[in-house]
Amino acid sequence: MKQDASRNAAYTVDCEDYVHVVEFNPFENGDSGNLIAYGGNNYVVIGTCTFQEEEADVEGIQYKTLRTFHHGVRVDGIAWSPETRLDSLPPVIKFCTSAADMKIRLFTSDLQDKNEYKVLEGHTDFINGLVFDPKEGQEIASVSDDHTCRIWNLEGVQTAHFVLHSPGMSVCWHPEETFKAILSLESEQVPLMSAHWCLKNTFKVGAVAGNDWLIWDITRSSYPQNKRPVHMDRACLFRWSTISENLFATTGYPGKMASQFQIHHLGHPQPILMGSVAVGSGLSWHRTLPLCVIGGDHKLLFWVTEV
Repeated sequence: MKQDASRNAAYTVDCEDYVHVVEFNPFENGDSGNLIAYGGNNYVVIGTCTFQEEEADVEGIQYKTLRTFHHGVRVDGIAWSPETRLDSLPPVIKFCTSAADMKIRLFTSDLQDKNEYKVLEGHTDFINGLVFDPKEGQEIASVSDDHTCRIWNLEGVQTAHFVLHSPGMSVCWHPEETFKAILSLESEQVPLMSAHWCLKNTFKVGAVAGNDWLIWDITRSSYPQNKRPVHMDRACLFRWSTISENLFATTGYPGKMASQFQIHHLGHPQPILMGSVAVGSGLSWHRTLPLCVIGGDHKLLFWVTEV
C-alpha cells in the first residue's frame, strides 16, 4: 500500500453533541453554500459549508449553523427533500429523520418563525434507512428491522407496504424511473449492511456485506461483478460518490481503537485514501466535490480526494 494513503481529516467542525448521522443535501438548493444536516442524541443541526476547493477566498472550510431543531430522542437517519430551497422567499428547509423510538419525523422550516414537524408511525422495530423520492419529493420510503419497506405521503399516511424476507437495511429511489420493479440481486455474503445506487451510472449498485465491498452491474448478472475484502471489523456503510461512477467510500464498525474509513477507486487495487475515526458514524459525499464527511465524537470530519 502507498504510504500516503493513510491520512487525517482535511477539515473538522466542532459540534455540541455526539454525531450519529450526517448528510450533505444531494439536491441543488439555489445557493452557493452546501447544506449539511447532522443528528445527535437530542438535536438535528442544519448548516451550510463552503470549501476552499470551490471558493478561492475561503481558507479551508467556512461553516455556519442555520438552525438547530430539538429532537428529544437519538437521531438515527436523515433524508433531505428535493423541495429544500435557500433561494426562495421565504427559504424552505425540508427533511425527515428516523429515530431510536421507531418513528419518522418530517420537518419543515422557513428558518424563521415556521418550524413544524409531523410524526409518521407504523414501523415496529428500528428503522435502518429512509429516502425521499428524488423527482417530486412527495413520498418517503423507509426500511426497518420489522421486515418491511413502507411508502408514506407527506401527510404521514402510509400508501404502500412491502413485506421483506429479512430486516431492511438500505433503501434508495431510482433517480429516473421512480416506479419500476426490475430485479433482485444476490450478495452471497452475510450480513448485508448497506447498499447504494450509483447516480452517475444507474446500472451500478454497490454494497458492503461481511468484510467486503461488492458491486453489481444489473445489466449483466444478479451476482456481484466485483468484490474485495476491506474492513477487518466488518464493513458498515457504502456510499457512491455523486461525481464519478468509479469512486466510492466505505466505513467499518468501530474496532478496538477506531472505525476505519476508506475511499476506493475502481481503477486502483488498494484504497486510495484511508482514515481513522474514533467512534465514527454516518457517511456522505459532497454534491459536486470529491469530498466525504463522517460524524464523530462532537465533530464533523471531512476528507478530500482526487477523482
